[in-house]
Amino acid sequence: MNDATANSHAKILEVAEALYARRGFAGVGMRELAEAAGLGKSSLFHHFRSKVQLYLAVVERVLARVEERVQPILTAHAPAAERLDRWIDALVDAFAEQPASARLLLRALFEEDEFDAADWPEGQAAERRLANVLDGITRLLQQGMRAGEFRAASAPHVVQALIGATIYHFASGEIGERLLGGRLLSAEAVRARKAEMKQFLHYGLAARPASSDEGGQS
Repeated sequence: MNDATANSHAKILEVAEALYARRGFAGVGMRELAEAAGLGKSSLFHHFRSKVQLYLAVVERVLARVEERVQPILTAHAPAAERLDRWIDALVDAFAEQPASARLLLRALFEEDEFDAADWPEGQAAERRLANVLDGITRLLQQGMRAGEFRAASAPHVVQALIGATIYHFASGEIGERLLGGRLLSAEAVRARKAEMKQFLHYGLAARPASSDEGGQS
């Protein structure tokens, strides 16, 4: 792929991400995507042979960005609680810097019935990246529990809570801004989101010694 082709390819993905995030897979046509990218429709099909392939390539690209930010933290030599804080910071930064990503991923949860992603290499790649992210944070939580840093809890439920606390937050738009009374993406709001998530998890996951009367009442 030469530089011009690579630039066109990246431009298509960028434009498609913004449009799919706003209106979803069904709400955006290939002609509109081509025009937004400054290409003819035939040129768009030179890069992506179908709307499904393009959509899955966009989802894979978003997940690649997330994976790139969070995965190195998981292998760092640090206590699990410290790595969890850094993981949250990285995840929040990933969505704050690319606001369309959260809304696109939220839509993708409900659009999987439109096609079988497993039939496409891009869909398979997206699934691998998603599995890497989810498996990585699950292992980190389990390591913290085994080390006694976190209380015994359901790691899958904690991961579900983390997904909701990040993806929904940055996809919430006007509802979120109404609740918070300000912009979701200001530097102050992003810092506050990190702090609130970490405090919530510290309280919910912190390992505490059992009190003397705990479990002793019938």
